Amino acid sequence: MMTGIPPITPMMPGLGIVPPPIPPDMPVVKEIIHCKSCTLFPPNPRNPQAKTKAVISENYRLRNVAVYLPPPATRERPPGCKTVFVGGLPENGTEQIIVEVFEQCGEIIAIRKSKKNFCHIRFAEEFMVDKALYLSGYRIRLGSSTDKKDTGRLHVDFAQARDDLYEWECKQRMLAREERHRRRMEEERLRPPSPPPVVHYSDHECSIVAEKLKDDSKFSEAVQTLLTWIERGEVNRRSANHFYSMIQSANSHIRRLVNEKVAHEKEMEEAKEKFKQALSGILIQFEQIVAVYHSASKQKAWDHFTKAQRKNISVWCKQAEEIRNIHNDELMGISREEEMEMSDDEMEETTETKETEESALVTQAEALKEENDSLRWQLDAYRNEVELLKQEQGKAQREDDPNKEQQLKLLQQALQGMQQHLLQVQEEYKKKEAELDKIKDDKFQVEKMLENLQDQESCGSKLCASSPESDVPLEKTFVGTPVKSEREALLVGIISTFLHVHPFGASIEYICSYLHRLDSKICTSDVECLMTRLGHTFRQEMTGVGASLEKRWKFCGFEGLKLT
Repeated sequence: MMTGIPPITPMMPGLGIVPPPIPPDMPVVKEIIHCKSCTLFPPNPRNPQAKTKAVISENYRLRNVAVYLPPPATRERPPGCKTVFVGGLPENGTEQIIVEVFEQCGEIIAIRKSKKNFCHIRFAEEFMVDKALYLSGYRIRLGSSTDKKDTGRLHVDFAQARDDLYEWECKQRMLAREERHRRRMEEERLRPPSPPPVVHYSDHECSIVAEKLKDDSKFSEAVQTLLTWIERGEVNRRSANHFYSMIQSANSHIRRLVNEKVAHEKEMEEAKEKFKQALSGILIQFEQIVAVYHSASKQKAWDHFTKAQRKNISVWCKQAEEIRNIHNDELMGISREEEMEMSDDEMEETTETKETEESALVTQAEALKEENDSLRWQLDAYRNEVELLKQEQGKAQREDDPNKEQQLKLLQQALQGMQQHLLQVQEEYKKKEAELDKIKDDKFQVEKMLENLQDQESCGSKLCASSPESDVPLEKTFVGTPVKSEREALLVGIISTFLHVHPFGASIEYICSYLHRLDSKICTSDVECLMTRLGHTFRQEMTGVGASLEKRWKFCGFEGLKLT
């Protein structure tokens, strides 16, 4: 006989193996429980006449067991419930008997018994409540007495207690705190490290940053410090020269970066050349292997091989040819790319030589302008320093200080030297401007001579056409070309390319703004007159409605080619 209460998922009584979880549609079998002072009887069977029934299952042996009614209905389980309500106790039942029955479910913390045959029992853990609910529906009998006061039917249900709810809320808050702490630690672990704080500006820190700017390994840190100081507004009259020297050293770092880039490009070119040589060597070996296969497939050697050997040789030959073709295509692609790069470089060189011949003096003049401006700024800075020193001398009344007098003398000497250098630069600038004007005048005269020569050639062609050498009249007479000079021909090519890119047309102002980037002396009226002369190449249309009416020029050279 069973002396205790089975667990929440009890074994079937009398069986020696542990079954899997009981399905919900299968009834639970309860047996008589014997205690010291009382006896617990299970509820009545479902069919009183047939009290036993054969239950057959794959996981259970065949046995006659009693099938009982399901336990009474219970209320909804409160959160963190550790207290149960027990009703239907015998009138003569004592607290000692209640402890004897329910201590088998687990540790009991408190019992509150009422005079009306019910009590409340509080357990130490929540799972003990489920064991106590297993006793719901049992009939209790004290000793061997059959008196009504010594019997009763137990009804066990969940009870709502404030202590249970408080403990459950405390536990939930603790879990929430642990979850928040875990999330915070995870966020701090994944958060990127904050940048180090930037020091405040001082003469000592400025000298340190200036030295770091000259070092390649510490340049990025120093540049960030310099940027922060400038954004904070640390630049003033006193510190302007220090900041200018730091900016100059930052500018000189560009040369180092360019040299580094050139070195990397050289390494890349060398790697490309090595790869090309290795690929060509692999291709040579592939060609030799394919030649071996072809020679083996000739009739002299082919007849001596078996069918399997011939099949293998033919398959190997096809595979080797495919791999060879793939590598050959790759090598050809590399050579094509190199040829395209060479052609692009040649085109760039030709255009650059044409542009450099005309813009060399312009760049020199611009460089002289920049030097002139920088010298003026340095002069202003020196003047500001002299004024500050004078103001400090007036306030402190230390006119006889020898150190300040020496500084003033040095500054005056520096000012004189800067003024002399500025005058020299201005003279050089004027000379370069005069040379530029001379070159422009020479260019204009050469263009006029070209126009005159072209006019003479056109007149000679007209005379040749009108000479009476043949009596048969000509079907087509030569008409003077609308393009008068090579400059106008270049303009026509540039404008047609520009309008070809803009299929919906462009206004004359938009076209001239593009041309002014190439040559600032181009006149809008000349461009419009040239485009009106070429009616088969350019066409003017009106677009828009009302106030937005606009004249647009379009390129129609492809259509005009068919008409002419």
